[in-house]
Amino acid sequence: MPSSVAKISTLPNAPSRVLLISTVSFTLLFAVWLMLGMLGIPIRQEFNLGSHQMEWLLATALLSGSLPRLHFGILTDRLGGRLVMTLLLVWASVPCFWLSKAVHVWEFFACAFLAGFAGNSFSVGVSWNSAWSPSNRLGTALGVFGAGNVGASLTKFLAPVVLAFIPTAGLLGGWIPGSWRLIPLGYAVLCLLMAAWVWFGSPSPDHCPGKGRTISEMLAPLGKARVWRFGLYYVVVFGAYVALAAWLPSYYVDQFGLNLSTAGVLTAVFIFPASLLRPLGGWLADLFGARLITYSVFWLMVAALFLLCLPQTILSLNVATFTVLILVVGICMGIGKASVFKYVPVYFPKDVGAVGGLVGLLGALGGFALPPLFGWVSRTTGQPQLAFLVLLVLTLVSLGWLHITVLGIRRQPCPPTLDLAPITSS
Repeated sequence: MPSSVAKISTLPNAPSRVLLISTVSFTLLFAVWLMLGMLGIPIRQEFNLGSHQMEWLLATALLSGSLPRLHFGILTDRLGGRLVMTLLLVWASVPCFWLSKAVHVWEFFACAFLAGFAGNSFSVGVSWNSAWSPSNRLGTALGVFGAGNVGASLTKFLAPVVLAFIPTAGLLGGWIPGSWRLIPLGYAVLCLLMAAWVWFGSPSPDHCPGKGRTISEMLAPLGKARVWRFGLYYVVVFGAYVALAAWLPSYYVDQFGLNLSTAGVLTAVFIFPASLLRPLGGWLADLFGARLITYSVFWLMVAALFLLCLPQTILSLNVATFTVLILVVGICMGIGKASVFKYVPVYFPKDVGAVGGLVGLLGALGGFALPPLFGWVSRTTGQPQLAFLVLLVLTLVSLGWLHITVLGIRRQPCPPTLDLAPITSS
């Protein structure tokens, strides 16, 4: 029996503590990562930024929260999640504080880049929980942790309230900034408090499954095609989620003429199920296997996205109908994010850090690439709803690859069933 599992048996509450602390940390850091999706609207108005500048401001944060995910996964396997998560929270507090004081465009881009590293907390949490959780409950644990995606809605709820009730001049003679600047300052304080909880509240000594292994050994699985296939699936269920979470507020404002508060609430209608249903997706993947759940998710997404991308001359969607279809997409993404990531520890139980880091990297890169692509398609065609055609094509490609893979497996004399049924032993 691996030493990590033996330690779990002597520390019955340790996996739960790691899960709780990592989930709260991830929720906060995810809010930091995507805060410019909502704060960008008042920043754009105050500093007269163009639409292209806003798109690349969002993309900058998404990029720095994407590319290093593989590195963060490996670091966590080697150094432990307790140390890496603590350092990441302290790091995130710096650009949050800076953003609350920024007055130049270059400062906004610098803050976006530095705060974007908070997005790498996903790889840290996945590796950390995989090192502590028993394998027969790992899908559920990763689903619960992944529900921290709900942090994307924090700024969308906070921004309208702060803008409405906190004077622009701030409080206490300006010591506490007003308007949108109060939100990043609050995040900076919360990051420091959370860092203290992670360091002093987490089990110690930590589990470090990659300690003593060479980098080449940890990177070896990345040469397998299925790793990249899982990454494409994750672009559909996570990358597109990140892109829509950042893009939908502006879409609601521009296309339906809604105010910022209403746009934020309706975007949260998408974000909440896309985040909070992730534990359900993990439980279903533990029960029925990742393949069946992922199949179902892709088919439902294809149906909803097909209706969303139809030209208005064929199907004119009002706010209510559009929101219902977006809700369906959000539900599918929430369940699918967990079912897709269930593949990783099933096929690569000793390399969750590296494989999970790459899969997370590819998914987050989708979140970086899609918003500018949405904007380009909308401007080029003059049909904003055609941005959803991009997601439809991406989902169809993933579904096709999954189906072709399944057919190939079924033709084998002794087809493997690793992703068809839950793991029942360590």
